[in-house]
Amino acid sequence: MKPYLICPGERPAVAFLAQTAPLVNVPLLGETLISYWMDWLAMQRATEVVLLATDRPEQVRDIVGEGTRWGLRVEIWPELREPKPADISRRLSASEPSAILTENNIFVVDHLPGFPEQRLFTSYADWFGAVLHWMPHASNSARVGFREINPGVWRGLRTQIAPTAQLHAPCWIGENVRVGAHAIIGPRAVLENRSVVDSAAEISDSIVAPDTFVGTLTRVHGSLAWGNTLINWRTSSCTAVPDPFLLSLLGARGGAGLLRE
Repeated sequence: MKPYLICPGERPAVAFLAQTAPLVNVPLLGETLISYWMDWLAMQRATEVVLLATDRPEQVRDIVGEGTRWGLRVEIWPELREPKPADISRRLSASEPSAILTENNIFVVDHLPGFPEQRLFTSYADWFGAVLHWMPHASNSARVGFREINPGVWRGLRTQIAPTAQLHAPCWIGENVRVGAHAIIGPRAVLENRSVVDSAAEISDSIVAPDTFVGTLTRVHGSLAWGNTLINWRTSSCTAVPDPFLLSLLGARGGAGLLRE
């Protein structure tokens, strides 16, 4: 089987996610969507993969390279517009009559592998729900040092969690994360890699993006916190938080937000 993966281009419902990277490159439980697909295809014993990308294909290449990490050979076809599976089938039937093409080897990468019903890019609520659904599956992938420290609580390498912090399942705490004293994480919380949650902050029903600082006594609920941007995933409303001591991108605080025990 030679799979053809269509990388989503514009998805207005989750436009913020694509501001700095193609949607297949957006961080998701410490990895990228396209990396999870490469893992899955390698397990399916694929040897060659074609990625069709309209949005910043060079950044997609930065993630997958030549496919060596997965024992695959990867081609990237830059596209002017996002093709549909039927377009790919027609194109290849004309150029490669011997190609075996079925709906089983042409995929739109708008969901996590094996879960087509869990759409990622139809709304921020669907993104949040799919991320939570993927937690136990992400922890089972080949990650050195990643472990489930309590039922439904996952922790990555080089992460510091204050002894007085409370962790409520389900929650995911990535690599190089810092959680301050008396902070409350969960339920239904994700702290992506290199995020910092200061003392007595509370994170629930939310995702804190990589390299994001959440300040002392700040409560993040029902939101995606990304740098100084807060998105309510239920309503899709978006706001910029002006105070870097409450919410900010790490490195952009001018010294604010040192963890206190």
